[in-house]
Amino acid sequence: MSRRKTVDELLAEARSGLERVTPEQALEALDDGGVLVDVRSEDEQARQGFLVPGALHIPLSVVLWRLDPDEPAGGAPVPLDARVMLICRQGYASSLAAAQLRELGFTNATDVIGGTEAWIAAGLPVEPTV
Repeated sequence: MSRRKTVDELLAEARSGLERVTPEQALEALDDGGVLVDVRSEDEQARQGFLVPGALHIPLSVVLWRLDPDEPAGGAPVPLDARVMLICRQGYASSLAAAQLRELGFTNATDVIGGTEAWIAAGLPVEPTV
């Protein structure tokens, strides 16, 4: 029987294959044609009180299916070689999802270090939730 992994081990494994970006680097990449995907739920966005301008909103629960070009229920026309950056509240769930996107063939998938909490702390642009 194999040993059970801890969450920290899963995160370290996921992050080992990612070239993670700072919020500032994510904003610059977004301006250069990168795709920023906010994987927070609508409830979490409402609790935090802001949206990231220019980000696609695809909740974590469906992000793999929505971005997968081979999935009939997909919908986001994102090329496999696009610079795809996932952002969540603190940067944990987005790391795991970005690693899974790489396994789906998104060669430049990564996540934003510190998530939206780091984004707001850096003073980057936000829009209020409605």
